[in-house]
Amino acid sequence: MIIIMHSHVTDEEVRSVEVKLESLGLQAHVSRGVERTIVGAIGDERKIQKETLQALPGVEDVIRVVKPYKIVAREWHEADTVINIKGVPLGGKTIQVIGGPCSVETQTQMDLSAQGVTQAGCRLMRGGAFKPRTSPYAFQGKGVEGLDMFRKAADKYRLPIVTELMDVRMLDTFLEHQVDMIQIGTRNMQNFDLLKEVGKIHTPVILKRGLCATVSEWLMSAEYIAAGGNHNIILCERGVRSFETAYRNMLDVTAIPWLKKETHLPVIVDPSHAGGKAWLVSALSKAAIAAGADGLLVEMHPTPCEAWCDADQALTPEELTALVNELRPLAQALGREL
Repeated sequence: MIIIMHSHVTDEEVRSVEVKLESLGLQAHVSRGVERTIVGAIGDERKIQKETLQALPGVEDVIRVVKPYKIVAREWHEADTVINIKGVPLGGKTIQVIGGPCSVETQTQMDLSAQGVTQAGCRLMRGGAFKPRTSPYAFQGKGVEGLDMFRKAADKYRLPIVTELMDVRMLDTFLEHQVDMIQIGTRNMQNFDLLKEVGKIHTPVILKRGLCATVSEWLMSAEYIAAGGNHNIILCERGVRSFETAYRNMLDVTAIPWLKKETHLPVIVDPSHAGGKAWLVSALSKAAIAAGADGLLVEMHPTPCEAWCDADQALTPEELTALVNELRPLAQALGREL
């Protein structure tokens, strides 16, 4: 950490910074230049809040040298992490397409969804039993009954399941239903109590990016989970909020290669929520794979026009199959497989 002092800083102010650093367990190295005096903080700066030092008299700016996230950073773990979900690898050479409906509605709907996901060649299935909705009057999900339906449908085809956890009080229920991968949704990316709790278990976690979150904030949320002991984390880019209204969200394709350089964690993309329209899913999926994504989270419904939520962005089973077939040669061209 580097503390830049004001141009007219006094010796007393420099000394106060040294004393403060020493009280925090760091060593101070003072470098006096012609125009500026710089104090270098030597030690583990991650435990120090920048604001603590910025408030000191004579301090102009504080710059971190070490990244605030440690466990999820590639500099501490050079090899790509591959997460095993019941024998299905996420990360590495294989690209996974996780298909399924936005929400669990009926047993018949889930049975047909599981069949469509399998026939398309997907090895993992998604579905929401608990739904975060903007309106309190919109369908909120089937809850525990939905978990039962989901588990029953997926088990017929031996599909590991992915579903969203909204309330920390439901974690034990998720574990009892043997949810194979827990999704932390965009609205809960900074629900730190929830992140701490899923950090105490070893079930893989998909962490979606917040609506307006920076990449650094997103990785710090991942660090919360990792710091608890759970390193089975998958980052999911799902589009961020922008000024544009023509489509649902702005897919940040740039984040994919940036994350692949910055972190060793698998990175997947949700093209359904990014575009908000079924016809956009194919193009966004191809862009994601070309940029280096390790997988996709795609909404598919047996009859999209009858879906209880997000009908506009759901593919039909046939469209999901066509999408997977379109993506396969692209993956091969990139030296990967699907």
